[in-house]
Amino acid sequence: MVPLCKTDNIALTPYSALASGRLSRLPGANSKRLKDDFYAKLKYQNTEVQDMEIIRRVNEISQNYEVSMTEVSLAWLLEKVTSPVVGATKMHHVDGAVSAVDLKLSSEDISYLEEPYIAHDLVGVMADNKVSSKDEDKVWQKYRK
Repeated sequence: MVPLCKTDNIALTPYSALASGRLSRLPGANSKRLKDDFYAKLKYQNTEVQDMEIIRRVNEISQNYEVSMTEVSLAWLLEKVTSPVVGATKMHHVDGAVSAVDLKLSSEDISYLEEPYIAHDLVGVMADNKVSSKDEDKVWQKYRK
């Protein structure tokens, strides 16, 4: 989709820029979000093996540059889009996002990060609201009454 958007001059503003926190910490690290985010679990459970490889590569590059995984993840994203949406509940989240602006990844780094990626299935509202769905089956209709 990114090439089409660039060709047609369409801005992209992705949400969940850090994959619900998965791109900011090593596997095995815990957080409330990793434990409690039902939709994120649905979204990432089918691609866990490929995602872990990407997370490992983000960590490897972060060590090479002596920066956080957050900075590497957001620096990559800033190469692709105009303005990612980044949630911040702690001051160090803001610091990592701001620092990412100054990190310039090499084209080799970018290719290395992208190589194992596969698209994730839509979950939640996005999955429920397919064009083929009948209006009465769509999320906004279910809770309207």
